[in-house]
Amino acid sequence: MGEDYQQVNWHVDVRGEHAALIRNIGARSTVLLKNVNNALPLSKPKFLAVIGEDAGSAKYGPNGCSDRGCDNGTLGMAWGSGSANFPYLISPDTALQNQALADGTVYQSITDNYAATQIQALVSQADATTIVFVNADSGEGYINIDGNEGDRQNLTLWNSGDELIKNVSALCNNTIVVIHSTGPTLVTDWYSSPNITAILWAGIPGQESGNSITDVLYGKINPAARSPFSWGPTRESYGTDLLYEPNNGMDAPQDDFLEGIFIDYRSFDLHNITPIYEFGFGLSYTTFEYSNLTVASANAGPYTPTTGTTSPAPVLGNFSTNLSDYLFPNSSFRHIWQYIYPYLNTTDARTASADPSYGQTAAEFLPPHATDGTPQPLLAAGGAPGGNPELWDVLYTVTATIKNTGKVNGEEVPQLYVSLGGPNDPKIVLRGFDRLSIDAGQSATFSADILRRDLSNWDTVSQNWVITNYPKKIFVGPSSRNLPLSQTLSA
Repeated sequence: MGEDYQQVNWHVDVRGEHAALIRNIGARSTVLLKNVNNALPLSKPKFLAVIGEDAGSAKYGPNGCSDRGCDNGTLGMAWGSGSANFPYLISPDTALQNQALADGTVYQSITDNYAATQIQALVSQADATTIVFVNADSGEGYINIDGNEGDRQNLTLWNSGDELIKNVSALCNNTIVVIHSTGPTLVTDWYSSPNITAILWAGIPGQESGNSITDVLYGKINPAARSPFSWGPTRESYGTDLLYEPNNGMDAPQDDFLEGIFIDYRSFDLHNITPIYEFGFGLSYTTFEYSNLTVASANAGPYTPTTGTTSPAPVLGNFSTNLSDYLFPNSSFRHIWQYIYPYLNTTDARTASADPSYGQTAAEFLPPHATDGTPQPLLAAGGAPGGNPELWDVLYTVTATIKNTGKVNGEEVPQLYVSLGGPNDPKIVLRGFDRLSIDAGQSATFSADILRRDLSNWDTVSQNWVITNYPKKIFVGPSSRNLPLSQTLSA
């Protein structure tokens, strides 16, 4: 190694049983959006055709592009400086082929979205069950993929994924669609086709991607995950949009967040837009029934604004003002590249600081009173990490009975929403959820606490949290637009 380089860490394999955990998380986070006539789970289909670049392995391997900055092969991770190298990446093509071999199923795959002639010949065959894999990626802004600089430029599927789905489903009456994406995509043009019997959103599942989706498709895992966003009919239905060009005159974005708190399902509710699949939506291979909603008051005390003052700012101990005391220890000190040291490289204060504000007084570049170390009044809404401790008081406990009315064991995700009742409040806001494992024919109790913060609004005048006098109501159900249980909260 060169003089300025030194190995300071060694690779140690600490993975242990991580693969099994990643596989389970990938499967249990897959959202089943559509399942007509119990098309899923699969059970030893006679002939399985798998279509799409997203089903296959990347041309240059899973780590062939720096910081995962490309889109070829199956999408298992978004791009950016926070990404990591895959130790391996199991593609859906590999995992599904292994399952087919074990079942005696005839298996064929085409992992080229544009091989139209070959795809037509394959999926037109009798008895074909076809799975189409598509994706849409995004990541950090220093990487540009096909004009998508960080954020996606639109909500369509990449590599002509929408056309691929439409072309395949026009030929095969049992087409299953799997979407790997970093967020919502538009499904308006094809989701309602009677030939599309199932749709799954599998997110970006990581190294066990193929095994995870195979576990769901074949019913080894009963899906229960819920969509963390709404699936709108158009890009405009989301109410807000990206900034496509710098807009503040200094090659940087300025977003004033004019939508306020009305994002995703809150915006859809505000503008009376019906989503294709709502926030919190997700199907299962079994069915559930909701009943017996109860709301019990915890008899919490009143909210008390925080009073008093802070402690004075600490006074630092003695220190030297001689910059030579902070130089690197001696000329033989070996610098390791990119290691951060608590030393200066020069006694010239201006050069050492590399600070454009060097030499200015505090009043010239700091906010007023920034150097005032005297005790300061505590904020009424403060007083502890997370705000006033009484914001975390339990005001009510909500319970409901959830019964598995189907024939297979499964999991259900009941959700608690609250209506704050004011004219400027969202119609409902999510305030709790749980994931319950319930065997066929059995029941479980969903329980969630409503905290003071869950019913509070920020008052800009008093600079504090307040509970308004508008009537409050709670709702419980399996999604933001399917809430069979409701009750008005008592004062």
